[in-house]
Amino acid sequence: MLGVTPEALPDSPPTSRMLFAVRTAMRDGVNLVSDIWLPKEPGRYPALLVRLPYGRSNRDSTQPGSPSDFAAYGKFFVEHGYVLVVQDTRGRGDSEGQSSFFFSDGRDGYDTIEWIAKQPWSNGKVGMWGGSYLATVQWLAAREHPPHLLCIAPAAAAGRYFDEIPYQGGAFALSFAIGFHHFTSGHGNQVNTDGLDMNEIFRHRPLLTVDDAFGQRMPEYREFLEHDTLDEYWKRIQFTAADFKTIDIPSLTMTGWFDDDQPGALFYWRGMRAHSPAKDEQYLIAGPWTHAQVFVGGDRRLGAFEFSPDATYDPKALELAFFDYCLKGTAPKFDFPRARIYVTGSNRWRIEDEYPPRRAQVRALYFHSGGKANTLGGDGRLSWQAPKREPTDSYRYVPDDPVMPADNEEPGTDQRYIERRDDVLVYTSDPLKGSVEVVGDVFVHLYAATDARDTDFTARLLDVEPQGRALQLGPVPVGIIRARYRNSREHTELLTPGKREHYRIELFDIAHAFLAGHRIRVEISSSYAPMFHPNPNTGNAIATDTDSKPANQTIFHEASASSYVALPTLPE
Repeated sequence: MLGVTPEALPDSPPTSRMLFAVRTAMRDGVNLVSDIWLPKEPGRYPALLVRLPYGRSNRDSTQPGSPSDFAAYGKFFVEHGYVLVVQDTRGRGDSEGQSSFFFSDGRDGYDTIEWIAKQPWSNGKVGMWGGSYLATVQWLAAREHPPHLLCIAPAAAAGRYFDEIPYQGGAFALSFAIGFHHFTSGHGNQVNTDGLDMNEIFRHRPLLTVDDAFGQRMPEYREFLEHDTLDEYWKRIQFTAADFKTIDIPSLTMTGWFDDDQPGALFYWRGMRAHSPAKDEQYLIAGPWTHAQVFVGGDRRLGAFEFSPDATYDPKALELAFFDYCLKGTAPKFDFPRARIYVTGSNRWRIEDEYPPRRAQVRALYFHSGGKANTLGGDGRLSWQAPKREPTDSYRYVPDDPVMPADNEEPGTDQRYIERRDDVLVYTSDPLKGSVEVVGDVFVHLYAATDARDTDFTARLLDVEPQGRALQLGPVPVGIIRARYRNSREHTELLTPGKREHYRIELFDIAHAFLAGHRIRVEISSSYAPMFHPNPNTGNAIATDTDSKPANQTIFHEASASSYVALPTLPE
């Protein structure tokens, strides 16, 4: 039994058979490689396709049964009468070719699906499954309209390339870009980063050569910086209404209120509900989960947040029911509501016939102060009443001293330590007399001026508990807008120093009840590093700039320039 470990021996006769390292030729001759789990009994079965850049054998031994444990998922789906195909994407693992973010995944997905449909073990019915990158490739394949793709089940799919990754509000997501390209450079996963001073690397300028400071030339990282507007480079993969009008298959969208790819997941959801011929075959579940928790079913705790016992779910069971309906026709309908959403704060599920709920009404919660909203100890207030005549607030943003979170901070962490900084404005409501339930996309409308030709503004929404803890809400730590993108993502427009401008900062979707006795808080600042590259304020080309200068920021809250947070609230 040389080379066979005890845990590898089956406890019972196997129900599946395996095909390892199966090669599939794409239309350009490049071969992609898959592992395939099949039922032991010969026959023709529906198939589920998973495509990933992280290695089809990248099993996390610390989490058996997790979505990266394809052996466990293969066994599960095979036992329910499916074939599971797990494929290394182009240029990754054993697959040939050059890896290229998402740019080749639409065509490669199409070719693989149609190859599956022709195999002797396939009945011609194919679905797709997986989370994060594995979810986005489902949408890209669906846009190519492979005839044998009948449904998709994307969990936490990215999809907004100037408002999610690798840019958000036009600000460059530096830590993501370096981390992703390092990990996925070459055919194997690159993980040898222990001992590197990442903060020092992230401070390197110009931004274009941070990869050299890191120790690895990353051509695609540099392409991301060179394509600093929503140009044809990005439009190859950025969906439009015209794309959604042609996608005519059911989808099961899974995401979380703390999932950093929630902006993309709900972008696809909204696009399909608004435009798809299959709009009535779209289903959504959104819970109090981070990106990783969406795949594994959630947890009852997240930092200081505590949720009800039913806050978790069984992804396998839900996906199986969806695939049984779409690929086997075992039920006349998918027994699931249009949208099932968990409301944090009140800790309860809501069943909705639409998301966002039609009855949600946007209410403006206005900024107020006597001109000293700086820090938690300042006089910044939030009120439902619009301001009349009030002094402005101001702070000095220094790019070399950006706002920085604690290392490896998770959602649910008390944020009062950030609110002690003088370059953070803090606006807080009075204790609420009744619950305020917010469900939908949240925006901060900021009227501001600066003495720089370009700068950033950030915003955050927090729930302040009666004991004082301030817990940030939303899928990303901050919403951000780079001033040169304030009017468009397709072209830039520098500022006139001193001129008041209107900035619309998206905080993305939440479903949260601010309970009686709690307070609502908004923070305003200009940086959040190293998640976002700190704007040098010069107005020069971001990729090649080596200079920086402080910017003096002014925030207005008066009758003609009423800064506020727009909250989609449900009637009591």
